[in-house]
Amino acid sequence: MIPLIIDCAGKQVVIFGGGKVAARKAGRFCQEADVLIVSRSISDQCTILPVRFCQKDITTLSDADIEQIIAPAFLVVGTLPDLRMNDRIGQICNKQGILFNNADGTTGDVIIPAVTRGDHYLIALSTGGDSPAVSRFLREEIESRFPALDAMIELQHRLRDNLKKTGMPQAQRSAILHDVLRDKTIWDKLMKSPEDALIDVQQRYLHD
Repeated sequence: MIPLIIDCAGKQVVIFGGGKVAARKAGRFCQEADVLIVSRSISDQCTILPVRFCQKDITTLSDADIEQIIAPAFLVVGTLPDLRMNDRIGQICNKQGILFNNADGTTGDVIIPAVTRGDHYLIALSTGGDSPAVSRFLREEIESRFPALDAMIELQHRLRDNLKKTGMPQAQRSAILHDVLRDKTIWDKLMKSPEDALIDVQQRYLHD
């Protein structure tokens, strides 16, 4: 598999199942994509989301019925407790050339990773479905160890612009950027005052 970050704006995501897992998956997509939940019953967690619903007993649907439901979809997600039904939906998606993520059953051709994001970064983590707990652990470690990550990215952007104006060789500019990244003092200052951190960097790294 190849990891990609995809803009889902305007795309349709169809989720089969209406329970907690469906709500979690829908929550990942509903701020960007057009999400349709297909299920006989809909949990409270799903009903509060800005998504559309199609209340059907999936076990009674023919392959043709499912094909009609998923026809406009960019991505289909199976979250049903019946693994065989999830696999069946996945097989139909495969025949129709539609991407499929399987929450439980045979792995589809899309894995939805654990994600941590800020204003200036997006990090996706996956173990290929072998250990979701490890993915969550790594996400939480990144969030706890680098609370100033957004501020560091902003500082690096400003520092990079300033370095370009100095006429320094590329190798020297790169070395300074990497040194700042490894500077614990700067990380600590970013938590209190990004402007003070930038002044410190200018004084210690941009001296003549």
